[in-house]
Amino acid sequence: MNKKWMIGVGLAALLVAGVIVGAYRTPGIWGPVGASESPAAEAIAPVPAPRANLPLLLDLGSKRCIPCRMMEPILDELTRDYAGQFDVKFIDVWLEENSEQARKYGVKVIPLQIFFDANGKELWRHEGFISKDDILAKWKELGLAFEASAQNELNESTRQAD
Repeated sequence: MNKKWMIGVGLAALLVAGVIVGAYRTPGIWGPVGASESPAAEAIAPVPAPRANLPLLLDLGSKRCIPCRMMEPILDELTRDYAGQFDVKFIDVWLEENSEQARKYGVKVIPLQIFFDANGKELWRHEGFISKDDILAKWKELGLAFEASAQNELNESTRQAD
């Protein structure tokens, strides 16, 4: 094989290993949506249950996973814009304390989003990053259309005008 190619592959492997080790050692990049500031409370994720008969979007991922971190602002927006219409929960399955949750939900790839109806029945699951628009389209396809709150729509139109 070409010597330059082998050096390039070796450097790429070292870079990837360094990123993985660095991410693993980085304390709490971001926490679960709605998490308390207490590390102990964050580490023990209860079994999600729909609140007040609301559908649930459960996101299983890790604070150290780049696609999972890309989901954070989307989950925050959904939590804010659709409060009272459906719940959004995040479980960091990379934490040893949550390994049982990973097994329970059959996590093979993160992030993993699971859509539940108001009775807790799983409707659909998706592996990998998914956009806010695709999440809302899937809810609609599943027969659950939601409307963003009027205040959030006003804020969105103001942001677009700037």
